[in-house]
Amino acid sequence: MKYLCALWFMFCAVFASMQASGAEQTLRVLAWPGYADSDLVEVFQKRYKVKVEITLVGSDEVLRSKLAENRGGDFDVIAANTAEIHNYVNQGLLQPLHPEHIANTARQLPRFRDYSRIPDIVVDGEIYAVPYVWSDMGLIYDRKQFSQPPGSIKSMWDPRFQGRVLAFNTGNHNFSIASLALGGDPFQIKAADFPQVTDKLIALRRNVLTFYSLPEEAAELFRSHSVALIFANYGRQQLKQLRDAGVDVGYVVPREGALAWLDCWAVSKRARDPALANLWINYMLEPEVSKALTERQDLSNTLQEPKDASPSSRLIWLRPVEDDQRRAALWQRIVSGERPPLREQR
Repeated sequence: MKYLCALWFMFCAVFASMQASGAEQTLRVLAWPGYADSDLVEVFQKRYKVKVEITLVGSDEVLRSKLAENRGGDFDVIAANTAEIHNYVNQGLLQPLHPEHIANTARQLPRFRDYSRIPDIVVDGEIYAVPYVWSDMGLIYDRKQFSQPPGSIKSMWDPRFQGRVLAFNTGNHNFSIASLALGGDPFQIKAADFPQVTDKLIALRRNVLTFYSLPEEAAELFRSHSVALIFANYGRQQLKQLRDAGVDVGYVVPREGALAWLDCWAVSKRARDPALANLWINYMLEPEVSKALTERQDLSNTLQEPKDASPSSRLIWLRPVEDDQRRAALWQRIVSGERPPLREQR
């Protein structure tokens, strides 16, 4: 009964808004590849007689820049990991949510409904996001080039594979894995440790083939350049793409642990119609839609227990970092081949 009441509440709010405007509503969605496939979007559009505009991003940096352009006013609903959600709340870009008005949250696994135990989506007692999908970021390796699975994140720096390693083009995650490889905290790098971590990333730049942005790009590079190892920023989504293409690859969580992300849906502070945004989130949590996400992308949804989950003790859930702007600025110098000046490393 509670489920039906919540659904009716959302529908009435959207219907009233549409009647008042007298025009077709447009929902502007900012999301990652695979989160809003055209056939699923079409069902939503027909059901609620609205138009949906999808903008896809390939990195947290691009996501931030999209939201910063108009203080979030260009989008109604966004998909972002928990660490990013916390940053956007601090910047005043998101509005609180009321999960009791999003009926399908009742279908989620209990741990995803215990918001107080999910880092960074509850700020000052207000809930700002609803969990949607998660994955670890392990290593994908070519079985033909490894006699046994790579056991450490340090394999990305192994000179035996120089020119056959793919890493992701992002400052935040790369500083985190470099710090992890050095035995440090991945999210809170001390000022005195930045030069060493920066040198580690310069060494990584020299060892990789390139830094990719999208999973399709990584898959193509893997096939065409005899790549041995990939840092899987998109997790098992990338593993599925390669296996579907007939590539003999394996996947491993290194002994240092794997960074892991939990992506959530959140509503922009300047959303035109928050009730319509809530309907989108509710739709994304329908069993068939969440199931399609898992089947197509091999990502774990929040309604079903995954069949092949990594040990939770080896997952390092993303947290806000000490200074994401500093990481981004240093990363741009590193990836361009320019050694950052010492005064910027301190």
